[in-house]
Amino acid sequence: MDLGELRKKIAVTDEKILSLVNERYRLSEEIAAIRESGGEYFPEDEKAALAGLLSVNGGPALKNTVGAVFREIFSGSFAIERQLKVAFLGPEATFSHLAALARFGRSVHFEPKSNIADVFRDVETAHVDFGCVPVENSTEGAVNHTLDMFLDSSVFIRDEINLRIHHNLMAKCTFDKITKVYSHVQVLGQCRNWLLANLPHADIIEASSSTKAAEIALSEGGSAAIASTLAAEIYKLEILAANIEDNPHNTTRFMILGREEPQPSGIDKTSICFAIKDRVGALYDCLLPFKEEELTLTMIESRPSKRRKWEYFFFMDLLGHRTDEKVRRAIDKLENMAQSLRVLGSYPRSAGEQ
Repeated sequence: MDLGELRKKIAVTDEKILSLVNERYRLSEEIAAIRESGGEYFPEDEKAALAGLLSVNGGPALKNTVGAVFREIFSGSFAIERQLKVAFLGPEATFSHLAALARFGRSVHFEPKSNIADVFRDVETAHVDFGCVPVENSTEGAVNHTLDMFLDSSVFIRDEINLRIHHNLMAKCTFDKITKVYSHVQVLGQCRNWLLANLPHADIIEASSSTKAAEIALSEGGSAAIASTLAAEIYKLEILAANIEDNPHNTTRFMILGREEPQPSGIDKTSICFAIKDRVGALYDCLLPFKEEELTLTMIESRPSKRRKWEYFFFMDLLGHRTDEKVRRAIDKLENMAQSLRVLGSYPRSAGEQ
């Protein structure tokens, strides 16, 4: 078969794909009619559907290709069934924006927020359906502001996304003309060694976001920014050095916030927050129920309560759903020992990086 014949077969195949996509969207229109009379959207359903597709993919389509294509197909269904509103820590082109795009695709309505508190507030007040915020980085650790917001918020964690983070140095000037480098404090921390080795004489300056840093680099002579490739595209900056993060496996974990908890998926994680009574061995005793029930803990962080002197809250992630018998028993035991306890959510755990 020659090249011309192969292209004709590809064109026919593309038309079949388009026909099937439209058939799916006609079904979405029927779902939309049902949801108008009280139906509800569950984001974890789409995550489970994608996982199922990946499990039966026989190739040669790559896993990332299948994920990207079906994520956008699902996103188009969202727009038909119900126009979802998703808030994220903005502005556009931040890594929170990229995480939200990776989870919901480009057909939902995104609302950038200037701070994490506004994302929580808009979810809590039903101004948006979901929120996307960073919670933990593999290099720099927990995002404390996100953890603090959980202390006084009623929102639940609906999902998690592990996004591989790549940082890029970008500017309008050439490399040798750079005198200042701007970025978010977390980003600067993730590129600390590279900056010391390659730009030891440049002033390192914190910006409110990596996107704001790109905006500054566009207008201020001799300035560079560390940001995403999307930021470089938006602000028409040249990428002078790509993937400058110190840790090649640099990953940030993002939480999808909602007002209700998802049902068990079989591969879940539970996040809890608790305060302990001030006595010798209190934390050790609070961890024992999880050891006794043979549960795996994947994260534990402490934060000052800001309510009483020397009172601390502990944030903990464990494998399993809160309705699982072992998890329920362990949490019940902890609640009897803790000064206060709240389950922040049980949700499908991430299968890997997006």
